[in-house]
Amino acid sequence: MPKRLLVVESPGKVKKLSHILGTDWIVRASCGHIRELSNEGEDSLGFIMDGNRVKCRYIPRDQKAKETIQQLKNAVRQVSEVILATDPDREGETIAWHLKEALGLKEPKRVVYTEITPTAVKSAIARPRKLDTNLVGAGLCRDCLDKLVGYKGSPLVWALNNGAKSVGRVQSATLHLICQREREIKSFVPQDYWSVWVDYAEGFRAFYKGMVNAPSPAPNQETEADDDTVKNKTEVKESTRVLSEAEATRLVEAAKRHPHQVVQYEGKIVSRQPPPPFITSTLQQAAGSRLKFAPEKTMQVAQKLYEAGLITYMRTDSVMLSPEFCDSARKWLQQNDPNNVPQKTARHRSKKTAQEAHEAVRPTNVFRPSTELRVELSPDEFNLYVLIWKRAIASQCCPAQLRKTLVITQSGEILWQARGQVVEFLGYARYWPNLSQDTILPNLQQGQMLTLKDAGHEKKQTQPPPRYSEPKLVQLMERKGIGRPSTYSPTIATLKKRGYVQLTKANLESTVLGLEVDDFLQKALPDLLETEFTAKMENALDEIASGKQPWQHYLTNWNQNYFAPALAKAKTVPVSSSNGKTKSPVAGRTFDKSRTRCPQCNHHLAKIKSNKVKKKYFLKCVSGCENVVLFWNEYSKTWSPPRSQTSKDANSPKPPTKLTKYPCPVCKQPLEEYSYVKDGQKKKMLRCSEPKSRNDKKHKDVAYFNTAKGWWSPKFGEL
Repeated sequence: MPKRLLVVESPGKVKKLSHILGTDWIVRASCGHIRELSNEGEDSLGFIMDGNRVKCRYIPRDQKAKETIQQLKNAVRQVSEVILATDPDREGETIAWHLKEALGLKEPKRVVYTEITPTAVKSAIARPRKLDTNLVGAGLCRDCLDKLVGYKGSPLVWALNNGAKSVGRVQSATLHLICQREREIKSFVPQDYWSVWVDYAEGFRAFYKGMVNAPSPAPNQETEADDDTVKNKTEVKESTRVLSEAEATRLVEAAKRHPHQVVQYEGKIVSRQPPPPFITSTLQQAAGSRLKFAPEKTMQVAQKLYEAGLITYMRTDSVMLSPEFCDSARKWLQQNDPNNVPQKTARHRSKKTAQEAHEAVRPTNVFRPSTELRVELSPDEFNLYVLIWKRAIASQCCPAQLRKTLVITQSGEILWQARGQVVEFLGYARYWPNLSQDTILPNLQQGQMLTLKDAGHEKKQTQPPPRYSEPKLVQLMERKGIGRPSTYSPTIATLKKRGYVQLTKANLESTVLGLEVDDFLQKALPDLLETEFTAKMENALDEIASGKQPWQHYLTNWNQNYFAPALAKAKTVPVSSSNGKTKSPVAGRTFDKSRTRCPQCNHHLAKIKSNKVKKKYFLKCVSGCENVVLFWNEYSKTWSPPRSQTSKDANSPKPPTKLTKYPCPVCKQPLEEYSYVKDGQKKKMLRCSEPKSRNDKKHKDVAYFNTAKGWWSPKFGEL
C-alpha cells in the first residue's frame, strides 16, 4: 500500500491539496467536528466529574458524521500511513484527537501549515509531530465548560416563560455588554451646550479655548492607534463647551469688541506608524466598516480564500509575519513604490496571549495580478482579498509624515485655538487610508495682529453613547478578553438567532427578551456576566494549552468552588415576568418529569396537568423548544403530536384518492374515496372530487363514512 492519507477539516481544501500532493496521496475531509459530547448522564452532560477526574463520552454528531467516520475508516485501510492536517489552532488539534480516537489510530502524525501553497504544505509534511496533548486538553475543557454552563444554566431562564432558550459562557457575557449599553442609552439625559468660534480674514476658524490665567480644561487626547471599525476619521471641531446661551453671546460680543493677536504658533512633523497586519478580530472589524460584512460573512468568505490558497489561516491572534513574506513585500515595494521602503523591516508586537507560532492574516503571494483574481473570484471574495492585501503591504511601509500646526490667539481675556494637519508623506496610508482630511492653516508669526471677519456660536446637544456595530462589538470582545478568534463570529450569530439582540440601522440593539434574560442573570449568576470573570476563564484555557495546569483539575475545581454553589444560590432567585409579577422561585418551579424525551433537544418532557384530555395531562418541552407538545394516543399506545401538526406537515405525502361511480348529491360530480388516519387507525370516506366545491357551504355535509352496511352519510343517508 504505497498511498498515504491526509485528513483535513474542510472539503473545500481537498481539490487544492490533491493537486499539490499528487497521485500518491488520498486527501479526505472530516467536515469539521465529527464527534460531540453525548446527552447521557446527569443533566444530559455527557461527562462525569469524579474527584479530580473527568470521564467524557463522545458520540458522532449526527448521521452525516457517522457516514464520514465510516468513509475515513475505509480510506485508512487503503493506505500505509495517516497524517492529520486539521486547522492550526486549539480547535483543529482537538478535531485531530477525535479523528485519532474515532479511527482507532495509534500514533498518527500531525502536520500544521497556515497557507495552502506547495511550499508550505510539503514543508509541513516533511516535519510531522505528535498530537499536542495540552492543546487537546484545552479543547476538551472548553467543550465541557460550555456544556456545563449551557445545560446547567439554561433551565434557569426557561422558567422565565418568555421564550428564552439558553445561557452561555461567552454568549451571556457578550449579551451583558450590549444590554449595559442599551441601559446607558435609555437613562441618558441630553444636555444643551454651545460651541463658540471666530473667523479670521487670514483664512481660518478658531474655537473658544478658555480665559487667560484660568485653568485650562483637559485637552482631547489624540490617539495614534488604528481603529479598524471606522474607514476614515472625521474630526469634529468645536470649542470648549459653554453651558448657557447667555455666556456664549457674551463671548461673541467680547470677541467683536477686542483686537485679536497670535500669542502662540507651533508647527511640527510627527510620524504615524503603519498598522499591524490583520488578526481575526481586526479583519472582522475592517470588513464590517469598509465592506459592510457581518463577522459571520467575513469568516465564510475568508475561509474560501484560504481554501483557494490565496491567504493564510484566518483564525489567529498573532500579528507576526514570516521573514519570507516580509522579504517578498519589500521586493514588491522596491519595484512599485521605492520611496515607501523602510530602512528596516517593520515588526509588530502581538499581545501576550497570542499564539506566536501562527502568522497574521496575509496574502500568500503579493505578486498575484489583480486582473487575474478579479476573474477567478466572486466580488465579495475579491474585495476581501484586496483588503487583506492592502493591509499586509501597508504594514511593511514607511510611516506617514504629518505636519501638525497649533495656533492660539487672544482677544481681551479670551483665548481661541485652531489646529491644522497636512499630510507631508502618505507612507503606509497610500494603501491603508485612515488619516483625517487635511486642515490647512496659514503661515503666521507670533505677535501678529489678525482681522476678525465674523464671530458666532452654535447650539449643540450631548448625544447618548452609540449602540455597538458588529465590528465595534468584536473590538470590545477582544479588548476585554471575552472569547477567542474562533468564537467572535458564532457568538454574535447565536445572540441574533436566539432573539436576544437585533440589528437596527446596522447596529446591535438588545431586544426586550435579551434585557429580561440579562436582568435575571445579573441576580442569578452575576459573575458569569462580568467580562473580567469570563476573561479569567479564557486565560485559564490558555494556561492549559501551554501545559501550565491540567485541564481536569481546573474543570472540577471550577465547578466545585464556583459553579455548583453559584447554581444552587441562583435557583432561589425569584423569577419576574415581563408584566412585573413575581412568580415562584426557580427552585420551586418544578414539573413532574416524564420518561419521554423531547425529539428536538433530548431533555425529559414535563407533565402538564389538564382536565381537557383523558389522561389528565399532556407532555411539553419546557427547555425552550417551540411547539413540542405530545398527547397520549389510546390506539397506538404512544405519545404523539396533535393531528393538526401531523396533517399539516408539508413533507408528508398526500393521502391517496380514487374516483367512484357515485355522484355528489349537490353538484353531481363524482365522489372520491379519501383515506386518512384518525386516532392511530386508517379510515376511508367519500367526498366531492371537485376541490373548489368542497369549500362552499352547500358541500359542508357531503361526507359518506364506511360502515358494516356500506357507505352512509349523517345528512344524505345510505348510498
